[in-house]
Amino acid sequence: MGSYRKKIKSLDVLKTECRALSASGKHVVFTNGCFDILHPGHVRYLCEARNLGDRLVVAVNSDRSVRRIKGSGRPILPEEARAELIAALGFVDAVLIFREETPLKVIEALVPDILVKGGDWAEEEIVGADVVRKAGGEVRRIPVVDGYSTSDIIERVLASHGKG
Repeated sequence: MGSYRKKIKSLDVLKTECRALSASGKHVVFTNGCFDILHPGHVRYLCEARNLGDRLVVAVNSDRSVRRIKGSGRPILPEEARAELIAALGFVDAVLIFREETPLKVIEALVPDILVKGGDWAEEEIVGADVVRKAGGEVRRIPVVDGYSTSDIIERVLASHGKG
């Protein structure tokens, strides 16, 4: 197995690591998502997020969480596979799988310096923004890359195989 899999960590381990990094003046960037079918939009978004600080932590929704958000036909890939794909990206420093519907518990535990979401999220809808700002951090929105969406990819696959 690749050493990148060591990037997949528990919340307790990440909490300790993030506090140590912040104490040493490093900036922890946090984002989350389903990342059901990894595509260039995800890669560009995560790379840009990483460029905002010293360490990028990505929280991946559990399978159950994805089903609640996206519907019974999702996820396409199981949580372990999705976490592994995100961990394999060189600019991602740590990954965890969270089971709740939102990442609020994770954000409250890690208190990142920078919270990042896609530009398709209204700032007032970003879960945990208040927690990060209260601690002196910032919330950033990164524009969505046109032409890439997991839902659109699924539709194109179904249509090209006569299922759409």
